[in-house]
Amino acid sequence: MSGPTSAAHAAAPARSGPAPDAAPPHIVARGIAVEFSHGRRRQRVLQGVDLSVPKGSFVSLIGPSGCGKSTLLKVLAGLIRPTSGSVTVAGTAPQEAVKHRMIGLVFQDATLLPWKSAAENAAFLLMTADKTIRRGAALERAHAMLQLVGLEGAEFKRPSQLSGGMRQRVAIARALALDPEVLLMDEPFGALDAITREEMSRSLLDIWQRTGKTVVLVTHSIDEAVFLSREVHVMGTGPGRIIETLPIALPHPRTDESFSDPAFGRAEARLRSLLIESHRGRGSDA
Repeated sequence: MSGPTSAAHAAAPARSGPAPDAAPPHIVARGIAVEFSHGRRRQRVLQGVDLSVPKGSFVSLIGPSGCGKSTLLKVLAGLIRPTSGSVTVAGTAPQEAVKHRMIGLVFQDATLLPWKSAAENAAFLLMTADKTIRRGAALERAHAMLQLVGLEGAEFKRPSQLSGGMRQRVAIARALALDPEVLLMDEPFGALDAITREEMSRSLLDIWQRTGKTVVLVTHSIDEAVFLSREVHVMGTGPGRIIETLPIALPHPRTDESFSDPAFGRAEARLRSLLIESHRGRGSDA
């Protein structure tokens, strides 16, 4: 995995992010409930979700499939309006935050345009969101972000010439090109093989440390959640809700040695226990 160039380093100086208790809340959700209609039947997907994410923090959401993790992320992104409750991102409604390019989104599918190069794909959202930006300036920004995610030299390749991990790096660069305050990620590495997924996790951690952005990650991987996060929010079902928030007491920077730290083992064991309990309770799903 090639690292970011010195130019990217200069644009995004290394940092480990503020301690959670030292930073003000950047994302605040209070009493979030979401219902979907299926004909005459209504299904409550989320109920009473409270969430506070400190500015510059990295948090993960984990839980059984169907517990509402992705729905909650879409509420934070302004893609779904909650049935009840309130959400603010940087002190404003998510829909307003999106308009001002405060939020970047990365999904499991990179959804790149096949006829465009990696750099053109990385610049696409920026050029769409800001009609005043010149193509050259947008591409310059895209090139810097591709360097940051370790894709220097691949700027002119089409998606068909890139591996799955490289395509996902382009998707992350595309979101970062907006220079958002908040990065919301929904299982971005779920379709990758185990080794590529580990490489991508390390790359994401490096990007977070260099940019200091607030990151919320949806994942099914316990190891990934513990390795990357300052806090992990565990969701239960029937309907979806946060059943526990677990601080991760691992020092930064995280390295391969972090996996052998006793704190890693304790956090992993606690999260596994919570997920087992949550899976056993799935029969009460609405």
